[in-house]
Amino acid sequence: MTDAVASAVPPGVGAIVVGNFPLSSGQWIPPHSHPQHQLAWTPRGVLGVAVDDTYWVLPPTRALWLPAGVIHRTGATRDAVLRSLYLEPDRCSLDWKEPTPVGVDGLLAHLIHYLNRQDLPDDVRLRAEAVVLDQLHPLPTLPIEVPHPADERVCAVADALLADPADPRSLDAHARAVGVSRRTLTRLFVHDTGMSFDRWRTHMRLRAALPLLAEGRSVAWVAHAVGYATPSAFLAAFRRTVGTSPRRYLNGDAVLAASDTSALLPAEEELGLRDEPGARPSMPPTRPAR
Repeated sequence: MTDAVASAVPPGVGAIVVGNFPLSSGQWIPPHSHPQHQLAWTPRGVLGVAVDDTYWVLPPTRALWLPAGVIHRTGATRDAVLRSLYLEPDRCSLDWKEPTPVGVDGLLAHLIHYLNRQDLPDDVRLRAEAVVLDQLHPLPTLPIEVPHPADERVCAVADALLADPADPRSLDAHARAVGVSRRTLTRLFVHDTGMSFDRWRTHMRLRAALPLLAEGRSVAWVAHAVGYATPSAFLAAFRRTVGTSPRRYLNGDAVLAASDTSALLPAEEELGLRDEPGARPSMPPTRPAR
């Protein structure tokens, strides 16, 4: 991200300015940063945000806090509107130092829509901004890191798996394909990514799965699409890595347990977040952006 640009937002009456950016499916905004803090959110569709090798998937029930100056890329895995809050650091009571996912319930979503209006009196806007800040609560789930290796032999293996997360080849088979021993490839993976081959592949598969789940595919469909033999194996890997289930992750985790999210995401049955015996994908998933 060495070519990132700094993009300033014109100041507003208070601490918060709302920006709207329509994004078509597959469109990505090049690496950039802002002198303001940013809360990236979409009222419809699914966003992806990448900071270095860390990637977040944001359905309408999740937003991402990006501290001022953090270089990032933002895109859409399906048609979406990036509706961001930009917060002046010297006028904002929050000062989280790392990218932080937050839950978006019905109240916070309505407040963001409300602040998007251009006809609010200054005193009304300032009161609404104060409530927004009170509604930002970090989610406990972990981001999914997929470090990209530097060694050309490890890169060849990583690129093959990114292109087809369901690739069933073993570590031995990948080692033979790039002309090294299993032991050498094992060592190179840990050296370049800080992860074992198996752990890296798990993270890669889960990252590829999240946009598909957010778009409404069933767990069974997604599990097979990213290389798991059974939905239960996929769910176990997801919980072990991310710290919660796909349904709770996409619905804002436990933070939103008592909130009304019905206006933001369909019911679990409509999302397909349940096992469907016999369901199989008809095509491989799109390669995730790095």
